[in-house]
Amino acid sequence: MSTVDLDLEGEPPLHATLRRMRRHKGIVFGGLVVGFFILLALFAPLLTPHDYATQNIANRMVPPVWAGGDWAHPFGTDHLGRDYLTRLLYGTRISVIVGIGASTIGCVIGVGLGLAAGYWGGRVDRVVSFLLACQLAMPTILLGMALVFIIGPSTLVVICVVGILHWNLFLVVTRAATMRVREMEFVQASRALGASSTSILARDVLPNVMPHIIVIYTFEFGKAILAEATLSFLGVGIPAPTPSWGLMIAEGRNALFFQPWLVIIPGGALFLLVIAVNLMGDGLRDVTAPEARQ
Repeated sequence: MSTVDLDLEGEPPLHATLRRMRRHKGIVFGGLVVGFFILLALFAPLLTPHDYATQNIANRMVPPVWAGGDWAHPFGTDHLGRDYLTRLLYGTRISVIVGIGASTIGCVIGVGLGLAAGYWGGRVDRVVSFLLACQLAMPTILLGMALVFIIGPSTLVVICVVGILHWNLFLVVTRAATMRVREMEFVQASRALGASSTSILARDVLPNVMPHIIVIYTFEFGKAILAEATLSFLGVGIPAPTPSWGLMIAEGRNALFFQPWLVIIPGGALFLLVIAVNLMGDGLRDVTAPEARQ
């Protein structure tokens, strides 16, 4: 018996999982960074005295403090004289809201279809596989741009469009996991005792595929943030003057050679949040499903 087995002997599975999570550097670092950004999003109005939409043309293009600016605007101002730190903080709100909302929509669609296809198989599986093939054949960004342009740009529209276009990974993973779980003895026993399919899916199958879903959710969270930033950068995402990191990068790209901080600050925040979310997802995969590394 190995040392690990001796340590885990008699320990509840949940406690063992939590202990491994606390020891995983990727989960700890990613969780701290994501938690930090969530706190910034929640308390943005308390962290800055400025309004993100207030313009002051006489105070435009003020550099950040490390480039010769003053502490009245620590991150400087943009081309309209708006405080850049304030817009960055409120842009964090948009990224977090879009990430959570779009990932949840994609999770509901993909997990629902994956459970149905994996459990019933047959015609249901063929129909779902056809829907998946159609979704994979679509150019996601171009379709998202078209939908947002037709419906009209708003935060809610961006959340719905990004969520509707990002459910395929949820479906694939849930379907594969469900096909494995449905053949296990406890599911067969529930079926033999007369439990309904809905009850089996809710009580037996879903809890056993939930670890896989959580891992995929973290990855899709990062993808949703990048998708929103891409749409906003291209001008069909979050409408101005609402701050979005993608929109801030788009507005600052014309002055990239003279005021590079206009792009570096929101771009760095976007990079840090997405990589932290991906580190969390990668760590959760190591902890909950180490066999996936194979």
